[in-house]
Amino acid sequence: MNTPRIAVIGLGPMGHPVAATLLDAGLTPVVWNRTASRADDLVAAGAIRAARPADAAAPVILSVLPDVAPLRELLDAPTRQAWGAAGARLVVLSTTGPEQVIELAEELAADGIAVVDAPMSGGVAGAAAGTLSLMVGGTRDDVAAVLGVLEVIGGTVVHLGPLGTGMVAKLCNQIVVGGTLAALAEAFALARRSGLDVRQLVALLEGGLARSEVLAQKRDKLIDREYALGGSADNQVKDLQYATAAAESADLSARLLPALLGLYRESVDRGEGDKDHAVVQELYLDPEG
Repeated sequence: MNTPRIAVIGLGPMGHPVAATLLDAGLTPVVWNRTASRADDLVAAGAIRAARPADAAAPVILSVLPDVAPLRELLDAPTRQAWGAAGARLVVLSTTGPEQVIELAEELAADGIAVVDAPMSGGVAGAAAGTLSLMVGGTRDDVAAVLGVLEVIGGTVVHLGPLGTGMVAKLCNQIVVGGTLAALAEAFALARRSGLDVRQLVALLEGGLARSEVLAQKRDKLIDREYALGGSADNQVKDLQYATAAAESADLSARLLPALLGLYRESVDRGEGDKDHAVVQELYLDPEG
């Protein structure tokens, strides 16, 4: 495959399987993570460990950090110089707001670093399988330069328009994901309180109009009340906050967003922010926390 040198910054629940998918495709990603041991198995499989962010200079750099703020913390002068010298296109795969990614691009343009936003949907399973849905914003030339890499990790890759449009699409996605998961949590609680077997309920939901990828990926967490990551409740709140800001910018009087943000904030306030966002179910099952 004729692809440029690729770096992956951030090896958390999504970044690690993204890097592994690149390896499985025969590529040799350069990987960096603040906790270096997260890269050990990737390096054993052929990845190159970067000792510091500046060493991850490459024409295509995938940021899988939780947001723009932790990415900015890495961008000291040596890192900017090294990335700019490599002609880097920095692809922001995490979810943030359109304004935040546009501001980042404006800051980095002077260093010769271009930015593309390509937030992901599909969860850990999609990252591991290389079937993510990638919502892409950026100039035509910048997107063309990174498209080959995005098509390795994504099953659906759509260039929506200028920088920031990918983030708007992802925030739309997060309203649907957060809303569906909250609806499932409430439905499961009703089923349990009514004496139904939730496994039977799942079979019925999966056979009808209520089936969804959210149900497919979260069913076992909801049934077993086990909330290993996945996507965290903390990140769900972050995404819904950005969605709220985007709705305000678009002069949209949102009805569902305030309720969803309140639900997930309640989970975070109970000390459950670092658990999978399916933990919103516990608001019904253990209301006292």
